[in-house]
Amino acid sequence: MASLFGLSSLIYHPKLPVFQNSLHTRCLHPYYRPLKRRITQYRSLTISFALTESNSPDSSLDQDIQPLLQDISESFVLPPDYFAQLPNDLRLDLNDAAFDISCGPVIDECGQEMGEALLNLSRAWEVADTSTSNDIARKLPALASLLKGNAKSAFGKRLISSGRRFQSMGQYGQGELQRIAKAMIKAGQLLSASAVTSASDEEPKTERMLKFGNLQVELTATKANIGAVIAFVFGIICWQLSQGIQSTPESSLQYANDNALLLGKSLRGALLALCYSSTILSGFSTIGLILLARQLKSAKK
Repeated sequence: MASLFGLSSLIYHPKLPVFQNSLHTRCLHPYYRPLKRRITQYRSLTISFALTESNSPDSSLDQDIQPLLQDISESFVLPPDYFAQLPNDLRLDLNDAAFDISCGPVIDECGQEMGEALLNLSRAWEVADTSTSNDIARKLPALASLLKGNAKSAFGKRLISSGRRFQSMGQYGQGELQRIAKAMIKAGQLLSASAVTSASDEEPKTERMLKFGNLQVELTATKANIGAVIAFVFGIICWQLSQGIQSTPESSLQYANDNALLLGKSLRGALLALCYSSTILSGFSTIGLILLARQLKSAKK
């Protein structure tokens, strides 16, 4: 009650400034209350802005991806010589997985550290080195935190492609391969979704690579045309060789006995078949390489 009377005396004190609002009610002049509201609004905006800054997409993505990368690392904890004991068809799938995770300009797309790690991981899979594969996979969570921008998306796409190779191996052993595939695909999908597109909208690079062991060859229109010329020249040589063998009469050749005669005839027939087949294959190769060169040239444009 004292506070109420104090408030009433404060309101109706004759020395306090008053004003009349649209409802014709007398109240205190609002000099201080709007100031407090403005300060409160400013503080709330500042706090919300700080929270927005702390909850940036990159930080949340790193927090979400770390457990998935740890799952990949743990899935490669396999028994000794596990890869070496795989059947031949699964070993071929393992080589395909090695190619998918390291093909193309892996260092340019994923960075120096991650690119070298993926190349070493690919070599370990190719030689079926389980222990080296486990050691490299254990470092992936730490290396993934260094990825910036489109490198995360490139790394994620490689994980998805290679994980699908493991998935195609089916059930083997205690399901280790499927556990690897699931972890790689799940992490790859999250990373590939974090593609950072620049304002200039960079054009996608369409590169075709051929891999022969450790040798990688990029397919271009110029290389395809050079291959077509080589195939054409080789076809002409095979054709001339076959014509030279066929134009040589059998009567001009002398044999010591009948066995030598049969051997000579069979050898002549084998050489003719080899030369004619090489000529036909060279012709098809020439046509195919010319068409490939045109396709690559049109795709580049």
